[in-house]
Amino acid sequence: MLVVHHLNNSRSQRVLWLLEELGVPYEIKHYQRDAKTMLAPPELRAVHPLGKSPVITDGDLVVAESGAIVEYLCRAYGNETIVPAGNKTSMLNYSYFLHYAEGSAMPLFVMKLVFSSIPKRPMPFFVRPVAKAICGQVLKSWLQPQIDTHLAFLEKHLQANTWFAGDTFSAADIQMSFPIEAAAARDKVAEKYPALQRYLDKIHARPGYVRALERGGPYTLMS
Repeated sequence: MLVVHHLNNSRSQRVLWLLEELGVPYEIKHYQRDAKTMLAPPELRAVHPLGKSPVITDGDLVVAESGAIVEYLCRAYGNETIVPAGNKTSMLNYSYFLHYAEGSAMPLFVMKLVFSSIPKRPMPFFVRPVAKAICGQVLKSWLQPQIDTHLAFLEKHLQANTWFAGDTFSAADIQMSFPIEAAAARDKVAEKYPALQRYLDKIHARPGYVRALERGGPYTLMS
């Protein structure tokens, strides 16, 4: 039996959604983040040495990393619906956005979360103004402009395409859901990027997405 080692409020929610879209039977083993550090519990190291989520076990196989898990599940259990075939443009877009999600988009949102949270961490009172000023300058002068450029790029793509690979929903949309939901949590997507907001509304309405939330539990991002 395929087992998803599911950490609350994590990328493993996408794995549940993919399995629901594929109609593949699976079990969930739940893990909870440490309430103070928000890190995964040490029990996950018994599954994979890095102790991170997502990770799945399929018989004797252990597969970690979101993109690797998506590719494995699509090859093992997927079809031409979830992975575009035949149309070169769709195939290229599929491959690009499957890897763009974690390779280009998510590092920016993680950095924004880190730089936004540093001034709120415990520190000597005389250090806080310096930390706040430095982090604020990084956010304003470099990080936010980078994020704005990427969101404009994604907005333009979805203005011209129904889904990220083209006209058909694919696993690339599942992979891309996480960075776009992260953006929606902090970057006023509903106000600035109507195509991205329409995309979020569409994926949230998919029965597979709803079933995944029912099994995995609700989650919040970038808070």
